[in-house]
Amino acid sequence: MAHVLLLLLFVATVCEAKVPAVIVFGDSSVDAGNNNVISTVLKSNFRPYGRDFVGGRPTGRFSNGRIPPDFISEAFGLKPTVPAYLDPMYSIKDFATGVCFASAGTGYDNATSAVLNVIPMWQEMEYYKEYKQKLRSYLGNHKANFILSEALYLVSLGTNDFLENYYMSLPGGRQSQFTVGQYEDFLVVLAKDLITELHRLGARKVSLTALPPMGCLPLERTTNIFGYNECVQEYNDVAVEFNGKLRKLVARMNRLLPGLRMVLSEPYDLFLQIIKKPSSFGFDIAQRACCATGLYEMSYLCNQQNPFTCTDASKYVFCDGEDE
Repeated sequence: MAHVLLLLLFVATVCEAKVPAVIVFGDSSVDAGNNNVISTVLKSNFRPYGRDFVGGRPTGRFSNGRIPPDFISEAFGLKPTVPAYLDPMYSIKDFATGVCFASAGTGYDNATSAVLNVIPMWQEMEYYKEYKQKLRSYLGNHKANFILSEALYLVSLGTNDFLENYYMSLPGGRQSQFTVGQYEDFLVVLAKDLITELHRLGARKVSLTALPPMGCLPLERTTNIFGYNECVQEYNDVAVEFNGKLRKLVARMNRLLPGLRMVLSEPYDLFLQIIKKPSSFGFDIAQRACCATGLYEMSYLCNQQNPFTCTDASKYVFCDGEDE
């Protein structure tokens, strides 16, 4: 919900040229349903997810309706939804104008995807390579290469690396291996490698999404008992610091990689404004989500049968407890 407004800001800042396709990598903020077909508990192919989608159909999007890539695709004059690559309902014909490789729960760090057994970034990249081959077989090399080089690439992830991995790690995990600053640097290197590989494979127009004020997500506020359920400032400070490092990375990559036009989509400030003054943006409730009690539920804990699940999701900034 709120993240739709945030990523739509990108449309106003990216180059004005039309793009022939929108190609998506990342986590639940942009997953169109790939987790439906893998063995993980992190799914959203049931109500109340999707109840405001066309036909009221839950698609595997972690939202009551469409998600940012869908709106961005439509804003560029393409289809109103970007389909999930692993969804058996779709084929290469559907993917010619947009495709989503994202997997809810993943991160830059392979250890993050292992927490909930979701698709790691290296596998998302392998799916992309497979897609390129299929696109060339379907459209021919010339047209396919045009689409691949002129497409808009959306990359949105990073929150799970901190909230589901670093801060939740067991003895021997990332928190025992890195200080939080060192872990930020580790993730920046992984982000650099990801963008470098995308560029090598032909991507030229890239939007990299920075972190939101992740300490204000409903789950984090709920567990912040001694902080009176306010936002967890430590997590927000980490987000600000990490975003600064991403900003420098984007500037450096634009200088180093020929033809690359990459922007950093920075939702932090606006997202914080929405959370502090939801009524100014058309929302009523920011401290809890629509699902169930709205305090911590996501995936299977977010269900239509729970009597606490809200009836009007448009009043809530967050759809579920870990909505990004």
